[in-house]
Amino acid sequence: MDVSAIASAATAMSQQKVADAAGTLVLRKALDIQASNAAQLLQALPTPQPAPSSQNIIDTYA
Repeated sequence: MDVSAIASAATAMSQQKVADAAGTLVLRKALDIQASNAAQLLQALPTPQPAPSSQNIIDTYA
C-alpha cells in the first residue's frame, strides 16, 4: 500500500467520524424536541373526574 492510499483511507475515516458525530447530534436534538413535546401534551391533559360512588347510582333497569 502506498502512502497516498493510506492518507486517502485516513481522510475517509476521519470524514466518516465527523458525519457520524453530526448524525448523532441531530438525532439527540430530535429526541430532546420530541420529549419536550410529549411533556407539553401530558401537561395539557385535563385532570380526570373521580368515578361516581356506587351510592349515587340509581338502578333504572329493574
